[in-house]
Amino acid sequence: MARLTGRSGLSRLSPVRQQALSVSLATGAYGLSLGALAVAAGLDFWQTMALSLIVFSGGSQFAFVGVIGAAGSPWAALGTSALLGVRNGFYGVTLAPILRPMRGWRFVWGSQVTIDESTAVALAQPENDADARRTGFWWTGVGVFVAWNLLVGVGAIAGQYIGEPQAWGLDAAAAAAFLGLVWPRLAPRRAQAVAAAAAVLALALTPVLPAGLPILAAALVAVGAGWGGPPVDLDPTEAPV
Repeated sequence: MARLTGRSGLSRLSPVRQQALSVSLATGAYGLSLGALAVAAGLDFWQTMALSLIVFSGGSQFAFVGVIGAAGSPWAALGTSALLGVRNGFYGVTLAPILRPMRGWRFVWGSQVTIDESTAVALAQPENDADARRTGFWWTGVGVFVAWNLLVGVGAIAGQYIGEPQAWGLDAAAAAAFLGLVWPRLAPRRAQAVAAAAAVLALALTPVLPAGLPILAAALVAVGAGWGGPPVDLDPTEAPV
């Protein structure tokens, strides 16, 4: 009989794997609210799961569901979602030297799980430890993919029975998540000024433009103002979805 060590399965994992699993579980929890909000916005279970599995970028999914739920046009929803998802392409450029060579299914799968969390955990490992960086990327990317989509499905099913998400506070989940995730990035005065200008513009345009367009306008202003600014290091404990 194997001896009992008294150690949990998690404690037997290497630090990078523990970090990856912790980030995966914390991020996956947001999927519950997304699933419920998507159903409340008019998507059925299968549409919600297709959005989650194919898009697989929490910020983009929340934006899409938010615009649709506010009776915005599909084009505004797609535009807002796509704009938020562009950042993942830049992550791919940063990660390419670490993950090479990737071919075939590994390239396709790696592209799908190149997100904020997998990038953050990978880059948080020592620069001279390529194996740890690759482990952080794959464990986090796959872990978030599984946890996120599983809990989105649970949220979509629950959303059919809980009534109005507002009664449970789920309608505020997206805004709260974005605020909590962006807050650590607002330490520099430049970032604070850009965020304030974008917020004021979005609020000013909300009464006169269809849903989704004020977000697009504010995002373009933020991108323009931040172009050429200093790079921001991702902390895996503060990684966006």
